[in-house]
Amino acid sequence: GIDKYNATCRGIVTRYTKEWERTVTRLGRWIDFKNDYKTMDPNFMESVWWVFKQLFEKKLVYQGWKVMPYSTACSTPLSNFEAGLNYKDVSDPAVVVSFPLVEDPSVSFVAWTTTPWTLPSNLALCVHPELEYIKVHDLKADKTFILAKSRLSQLFPAMNGKKWKPEMAKELYEIKETYVGKDLVGKKYTPIFDFFAGTEESKEYWRVVSDTYVTDDAGTGVVHQAPAFGEDDYRVCIKHGIVTKGDDLPCPVDANGFFESPVEPVKGIHVKKADDTLIQMIKDMGRLVQKNSLQHSYPFCWRSDTPLIYKAVPSWFIRVEEIRDKIVENNKKTYWVPNNVKEVRFHNWLTDARDWAVSRNRFWGTPIPIWANEDLTEVICIGSVEELFQLSGVRVDDLHREIVDEVKIPSKMNPGTFLHRVDEVFDCWFESGSMPYAQQHYPFENKERFEKGFPADFIAEGLDQTRGWFYTLMVLSTALFDKPAFKNLIVNGLVLAEDGKKMSKRLLNYPDPNIVIGKYGADALRMYLINSPVVRAESLKFQESGVLGVVKEVFLPWYNAFRFFLQNMERHEARGVKFVPSRDKVVGTTNATDIWISAATQGLIKFVHQEMQAYRLYTVMPALVKYVTQLTNWYVRLNRDRLKGMEGEGDEAEAEAETGLQVLYDVLLNVTILMGPFTPFVTEYFYQELRKFQPSYAEAANGGGQTNPAMAGKSDSVHFLKLPAYDESRLNQDAVEAMEALQAIVEQGRIVRERRNISLRTPIKSVVAIVKDPTENVVKGITGPLKKYILSELNAWDFSVVPKAEEHDWVTLALTPDFKVLGKKLGKNMKAFKTAVTALTHEEAVKVVADGKFAFMDIDIDAADLVPRLAFSKEGDHWEAAETSDGSLVVAVDCTQDEAILSAGMARELMNVIQQLRKSAGLDLKDVVEVFFEEEGNEVEKVVSGNLETFIAKFKGAVPLPQSCAAPWAVVLQSEETDVGGNFVKVSICRPCLSGKDDLGEELGTLMASLDLGTTAGSLSCNVDGKDITMTEGTEYWKSAVAKAKATKKVDWL
Repeated sequence: GIDKYNATCRGIVTRYTKEWERTVTRLGRWIDFKNDYKTMDPNFMESVWWVFKQLFEKKLVYQGWKVMPYSTACSTPLSNFEAGLNYKDVSDPAVVVSFPLVEDPSVSFVAWTTTPWTLPSNLALCVHPELEYIKVHDLKADKTFILAKSRLSQLFPAMNGKKWKPEMAKELYEIKETYVGKDLVGKKYTPIFDFFAGTEESKEYWRVVSDTYVTDDAGTGVVHQAPAFGEDDYRVCIKHGIVTKGDDLPCPVDANGFFESPVEPVKGIHVKKADDTLIQMIKDMGRLVQKNSLQHSYPFCWRSDTPLIYKAVPSWFIRVEEIRDKIVENNKKTYWVPNNVKEVRFHNWLTDARDWAVSRNRFWGTPIPIWANEDLTEVICIGSVEELFQLSGVRVDDLHREIVDEVKIPSKMNPGTFLHRVDEVFDCWFESGSMPYAQQHYPFENKERFEKGFPADFIAEGLDQTRGWFYTLMVLSTALFDKPAFKNLIVNGLVLAEDGKKMSKRLLNYPDPNIVIGKYGADALRMYLINSPVVRAESLKFQESGVLGVVKEVFLPWYNAFRFFLQNMERHEARGVKFVPSRDKVVGTTNATDIWISAATQGLIKFVHQEMQAYRLYTVMPALVKYVTQLTNWYVRLNRDRLKGMEGEGDEAEAEAETGLQVLYDVLLNVTILMGPFTPFVTEYFYQELRKFQPSYAEAANGGGQTNPAMAGKSDSVHFLKLPAYDESRLNQDAVEAMEALQAIVEQGRIVRERRNISLRTPIKSVVAIVKDPTENVVKGITGPLKKYILSELNAWDFSVVPKAEEHDWVTLALTPDFKVLGKKLGKNMKAFKTAVTALTHEEAVKVVADGKFAFMDIDIDAADLVPRLAFSKEGDHWEAAETSDGSLVVAVDCTQDEAILSAGMARELMNVIQQLRKSAGLDLKDVVEVFFEEEGNEVEKVVSGNLETFIAKFKGAVPLPQSCAAPWAVVLQSEETDVGGNFVKVSICRPCLSGKDDLGEELGTLMASLDLGTTAGSLSCNVDGKDITMTEGTEYWKSAVAKAKATKKVDWL
């Protein structure tokens, strides 16, 4: 029964609701599931009834025959937009059949169809009134046919071949007579089947009619009409009186798509399986002219995945065509992203909108609230539970069929009889379109709240909803209030399987979302989708590797920057100095990279506000991803030593470190809050650590973090905070442009190194940049405060920017035409123009740019239509250059490799070995060690002595020494035998210890090994074997091996 069926449906909804809630929550969507709505809720259903009642009272509801896309598997008609949801490429039979004229049976009309199963229901033939038709004799078949002249190739396929020549026609056919389509109207013909002959209505059947919907792009130009199975067929037959509106139609197909009487030969067979039998019958009658198959796109039921047919069915309709112009106007009041979906796809759909069939022959759904007698002469539409009670005396608390179908309303027209509810339920799209009202049980509750919030500020759904939810929302809101249902809309594209097909549970052609979330996290999946073509209403071929890429390329670097901050904050506060965020210190910094990253952060905040207000997610996410890359790959890397307190000495170094940490904290907190809506979980994790540094953090105690005002630190969640407002005073385009130039120079410099196979550890003598039309501020930046970073990143000894007056010594300026622009202006002269422009010398090209024009054939071409490119031209094999793709920057490197360069390169290699040993030993930055090396020759010692200042600066005076300088009691923490510049060497790092003079006895040596460096100063006194001994610092012992080596001249280069 219906009650058991609906109980099962209700259980399925409930089960999937829990799964949906679990997945949505895990994905980080903030939804109030405790106060959500379901379309099966009685309150929701009652509001749907109210919506329908309003349309009914406005005379926008009617019942009638309408040829609709029909699902034989679901035994129900579908709306046109549902029919468009699931097209597939299929192969169908395509036949040409003959219809002999009653007046002259030797002459036949010929019609082409891909639905042979509709031929038993043929009632007319249709021609185009203005097309040219001919009577043609087929010489081979010895038969005469009437068809459109332009479609002769349908009967004679040889005409489509490459070898066809007009003179060959006389061997195939002979044209007997020519007509215009309208001249054929009214001619009677003999039907193929006479199943519907002998009735009063059949007197109007089987004649020729005309309509402009007939085309000559396929078939014969003669279309067979079966009004029960074709929308145009029904319209044309009504128009010409073949059938009468409201009367029964000859329709020998039941609700499940099976033939029934009077078509006895195929009775009980599904229409799509009856084609072969019917074609054979037609052939046996001698009426089959041609049989082929056709590959074409065909609609399938989106629920059952079975082929649809078109079938005339009684249904309840909304008069969409009557309000179509209003719907189009209301669409103009909305803002869509992307806009072209609104202006083209949706607009076109609206302008051709047809009346909407809202009834379905199903059991589960909101019942249509119409009570009527059998012949529909008395009809009542119910708009509420209370109205139903008033008319029937029955109070219901559930509006599903098993309840309301039992309710009867006494007839007023025929006392003693009752009105019963019609069988149909609402199309689910009608329920969806009623959502703005039904979710709030409007107008029965929340009237004021609804009216304040309607139209909705914003909705989002997939591109496929152009003909679904977007459409039904707009139809119903226009019909009810003459307003759109929403103000702003984001259209997302479809997520497809990796092979480009739709994701299918049956095919299992996609990874389980829960597994993907479990492996990579919800944030990674969110960012992957938000940073994809999907947010531009384009399709995405989902690749799990793309989610992994987000983790590797965004989250890990971002997390590493966050962890790096915490590590150095711990080091900073270990000095007994409490870190307190200070905007003044952030704003007051003079460090060029601090100024840049602050400006970039404020610029990002401004950009995000602008783009989010415009609902352009597709521009926001790339900007955020780029910013994270800038923060981690550039700011943190360039300032790593500074933030560690290793740039400068003592208090100066720590002051610089604190300034850098203040800036890093400021940008990390800002970007954490800014990224909160996009990556809610990782930002929450970052925020919980960052908030602890805020003075207001103490106010979060005892529930204070959940009260207003929301502020960073006090608030218990990053999601309680508003997006930060940008600080206009910290925007600095000059700093941003200078940093962009630095990055471009470094990237091109690295390309040069790769070309010449020069390791980054090996320094280069000089780097020269030639920048096309740089601003003065950019030049000042990269040759001033940013210069040290360029030198460091490229391991270069010198860097300079070539002045404009000297550019011709280094590069040539070449101009090329912008073909898209100039092609239209110059036409056939384009080739000559290109030759003239590319032949310009450097000086001539510079003059063209300066003048802003180029004279060609008495035409002044705007210099803006010429693309300038710089190309390196300086002579000398020691120079290597690289240029940006747009030709605006050339970076030249002096690749000379002399002894000093090679020595410095080996020094970098040795430093790297020492750093790796420190890391292997688990040492912190503050841990001091002594370094010793052992080699057969003296190449490494030469490297250390030749780069002494570099080693002193890098290791705070702990210069690597020969192993012979190590105290016998030195404790080795880590050692490694390695290759440095082709020389085999053993490098050891040791715990710092006192160093004694060489002839120190064993007993004194043991004593020295046991003493703490921090407790020794000046003279040391001790008793050995009853003898008092005093040792003086600087003569008998030293605080380090380096101090001893300096004092004793054990190595002459210290």
